[in-house]
Amino acid sequence: MPADNLITTACFQDTRKPRYLAIADELAQAILNGQLPTGERLPPQRKLAQRLSVTAGTVSHAYALLEQRGLATARVGDGTYVHAPSQTPKVADSATPVDLAHNVAIPTQDGAALASYLQRLALDERALGEVLSYQPELGHMRHRQAGAQWLRRFGTTGDANRVMVTHGAQHGLSCVLRTLARPGDAVLTESLSYAGLQAQARLMRLQLVGIEMDAEGMLPDALDHAARHIDAKLLYCSPSLHNPSNASMSMRRRELIAQVARRHNLLLVEDAVHAAAQAQPLPALSTLLPEQSFLLSSFSKVAGPGLRVGYVEAAPQWLSKLAASMRADCWMVAPLMPDIVSDWIESGVAEQLIAAQRAAIAQRLALALPLLQSLDYCSDPESPLIWLPLPEPWRAGPFSAALRQAGVLVRTADHFAVGRAPAPHAVRISLNAAKSGAEVETGLRTLVGVLRGLPTAQP
Repeated sequence: MPADNLITTACFQDTRKPRYLAIADELAQAILNGQLPTGERLPPQRKLAQRLSVTAGTVSHAYALLEQRGLATARVGDGTYVHAPSQTPKVADSATPVDLAHNVAIPTQDGAALASYLQRLALDERALGEVLSYQPELGHMRHRQAGAQWLRRFGTTGDANRVMVTHGAQHGLSCVLRTLARPGDAVLTESLSYAGLQAQARLMRLQLVGIEMDAEGMLPDALDHAARHIDAKLLYCSPSLHNPSNASMSMRRRELIAQVARRHNLLLVEDAVHAAAQAQPLPALSTLLPEQSFLLSSFSKVAGPGLRVGYVEAAPQWLSKLAASMRADCWMVAPLMPDIVSDWIESGVAEQLIAAQRAAIAQRLALALPLLQSLDYCSDPESPLIWLPLPEPWRAGPFSAALRQAGVLVRTADHFAVGRAPAPHAVRISLNAAKSGAEVETGLRTLVGVLRGLPTAQP
């Protein structure tokens, strides 16, 4: 039954209950008793607000509450959809679910590297004073130079005057979007895209437009078609080890995408976070568009994710504008964290940590792939992520719920889906959040066992 017909003003009978809560509770009950199945699109907020004689903000608050309860998921530019019901029986309290959902660096030697740095810092009075002092908005020049050295791995010029230090790539993305975009602007991106971009787009009221992909990522012809028919000035993409699909563009594909961006004067925001794990990454797409690009990078997927250090590489005229966003946001990046990372880059420790991360990823892939050999999946030797399209008759929502009940967490495709096209029935498996290789094996054996069973209900 459509959600429009399931909720009326009768839900406001308890005048002591806030109206947003009454709406959320009414919809939640319909979801939990099966009247609203997984994948059902909830009414547009303004339409439901008019029917119930409340403000759009009240309905927005109710939908946000449903998201917090795990009963709905919002897709930027496409509305809010019913999610897998959370009434699925939970794993016993004594059991900790195997985490194959979160995407974080595998702990290697970063703790020892940090301890060594802190011991040396404690004996250096001058350095202690520097990390306790205010810094320029773009970062201390030594930290920018270390960032430029780091970014050379992606084929950049290594010019520190093109580098800004950030609190991680997400902070860099926020600075770039707040500088370039205004509410209502369209941003072109892959049809499956980074959840952090989607969160920022919701916050800024930006419209994300999904561009069709293939095994190499974004399709040039699809991008050209969208750029000709949509008034957009921003393009966000991940050309190397795309999250969640693991797609990587060939050099020829990068050249074709750059041609389209140049033809339509699109400003490119390139996410190179996952490419940091590659031994020999291809030149960044932004190196083909140096005056109209913003390259985002960080350490979060290779070492010490809690350090929250990243870089934006862009033309100097753009950096002066980004500095204003930094100043309004947090004035500067706290210098201790980039000083740690700068020391690692300068001493060669950063390369050692990346090599250790690649080795840890390889070990976990060696455990994982034989367990999945009967399935159609996408992986990469330098990525801890596995993209798994689900075999029929499974659907992503019921499969995720069944897997959660069995004690394993994964990410469904709707966390990444952009636009009006339905999310594929697929899940992303992350091998890097589990506490050990043995836990990875346990989680994947459970996953394969659940897949071999039949879903108890279909949406």
